[in-house]
Amino acid sequence: MRARRRQAALVFIFITVILDVLALGIVIPVLPHLIASFQGGDLAAAAYVYGIFGTAFAVMQFLFSPVQGALSDRFGRRRVILLSNLGLGLDYILMAVAQTLPLLFIGRIIAGICAASISTANAYIADITPVDKRAQSFGMLGAAFGLGFVLGPALGGLCAEVDPRLPFWVAAGLSLANALYGWLILPESLPAERRSAFSWRRANPLASIVMLSRHRELFGLAGVVFLSQLAHVVLPAVFVLYAAYRYQWSAGDVGMVLAVVGICSAVVQAGLMRPLVGALGERRTLLLGLIAGALGFVIYGVAGSGMVFLIGIPVMALWGVANPSAQALMTARVDPTEQGRLQGAVWSLAGIAGMVGPYMFTQIFALFIGSQAPLVLPGAPFLLAAALLGAAVLLAWAVARAPRPVGVVA
Repeated sequence: MRARRRQAALVFIFITVILDVLALGIVIPVLPHLIASFQGGDLAAAAYVYGIFGTAFAVMQFLFSPVQGALSDRFGRRRVILLSNLGLGLDYILMAVAQTLPLLFIGRIIAGICAASISTANAYIADITPVDKRAQSFGMLGAAFGLGFVLGPALGGLCAEVDPRLPFWVAAGLSLANALYGWLILPESLPAERRSAFSWRRANPLASIVMLSRHRELFGLAGVVFLSQLAHVVLPAVFVLYAAYRYQWSAGDVGMVLAVVGICSAVVQAGLMRPLVGALGERRTLLLGLIAGALGFVIYGVAGSGMVFLIGIPVMALWGVANPSAQALMTARVDPTEQGRLQGAVWSLAGIAGMVGPYMFTQIFALFIGSQAPLVLPGAPFLLAAALLGAAVLLAWAVARAPRPVGVVA
């Protein structure tokens, strides 16, 4: 019966994450073009502003991921997830009616605050899953992300062909439906006896990162996650603009390509995670995923045609096994009462990556396609992402050597 309840809870959170990511994915193909419309169609100017938007989103995640994680440790995961989904739904309505760039920017800030609940979903998985099953469960959560991005960008691209504002209305409906679904169905994963007191001192992002530094391997794995997240930022930061510049893909084309990316990612994480961890172990699976991601970015960066770019998608999809492996290794080093703080700390690092990455990658893209470019190399941001994953491989090789300890990080 315990196994059945755990499986049912996994299904609930799986569907919740699909709906959440679906809403986020819908706006991906249209937001850069909407920003460009406020910039008179200038792609270089739009890339600069879009980078600022991405940085603002990440700052909010950096600040509020540990807050939400600590709140979920105190009041339970369910309430935090529901309130965040409700906030996202209302925010998408604001963005749908925004007629000025500053108002659209405010909407993006609110979205960053509410989207920080993804860290709580990870803590939910850690609550209900035994240590030796977590890599597989995190893989399923990654598959939920993949499925969300299968439908989200494709639906967003199709909606954008009808009206540029329609994707935001659809995203609002999905987020509000997700909040209602969770309120009716989603059970609480953290019993009262395992909850810990809330403290602003512990909930701030710097305190969360200090928590990671208390254990050498945990801190090293956090560095791997940071480098991986920083590399990942290149996709939302420049992919839409890159595809329009190099391959002349429309919003609909981008949506379909992102759907293919999502399908491949979901297949890898749902179908290959369990056998790979069983055959290779979490450490080697982590290394395999990082190497595949680096190779995929190289293909993206040098692809002279859309067809060559598509060849890199299944290679890149293998990168999806890295994060669940890293998450499993990290959660085993933290007490059950601090899983929310751990996930908040991890997503704070993702927030730092998101603060640095959008500006860095968009400026590199703008530099290498501008009139003053030292070399016309539109794929330069992807090649930089490949180098970051190469550094992550070396760090993972060094810090994930020892057997997984059972001790508690206080």
